[in-house]
Amino acid sequence: MNALDNPLWSALTTAHRELALTSGGLARYPAEVAPFLATDRDRASDESLAELVGPDETVFLLGPAPAVSDTWHLESLGEIVQMVFEGPQPAAPDVAIVQLRDRAPVNELAALVYPHYFRPRTNELGRYFGVIEAGRLVAMIGERMAMPGLRELSAVCTHPDAVGRGLARALLAFLTGDLGSRGTQAFLHVSPSNERARRLYEQNGYRTRRMIAFTALRRATTSS
Repeated sequence: MNALDNPLWSALTTAHRELALTSGGLARYPAEVAPFLATDRDRASDESLAELVGPDETVFLLGPAPAVSDTWHLESLGEIVQMVFEGPQPAAPDVAIVQLRDRAPVNELAALVYPHYFRPRTNELGRYFGVIEAGRLVAMIGERMAMPGLRELSAVCTHPDAVGRGLARALLAFLTGDLGSRGTQAFLHVSPSNERARRLYEQNGYRTRRMIAFTALRRATTSS
């Protein structure tokens, strides 16, 4: 199986294994890092799931999802587009880009425009870069899943006050090129309904690799 067919599992068992919480063939990021769980098995036990998933928590799987007992509820969220960079390399951006080392502005911008799967410690998964104007972070891009030779780009977002100026394109070109210079292929995931983002990625050398299942998992509710 290609590492990208089960990318969360590939990341949690290689480059991010020191972060991984594991039990019975399951692995996940700590809740304050990311709400993602993965497995390479056909079925998950109640005991292992209870050890890793909180009573009121929802976690998400990308790719394979195990069968579970009635104690748990699996909800298909459809499929998302997995894209990989195949080139050609975009032109170097004419924008001042800096590495972001302060967590606060990253979390603030994510909360405003990219809140769904971002958590207080998500930026520990990789490097973040951004554009700062008048002391304010107005656009950023980061690294999320990682495995040998592959790196996921994520949190490509722009403050509403700075939309339409090509900052996302500049950041995408910058980080894609930086990874390529290190011998690492960039990949990413995007909703099929986000046509604007898909066009941006396609215009910058990304091609659809496959549609990949996206699933939510939580404890089943019981009626009294």
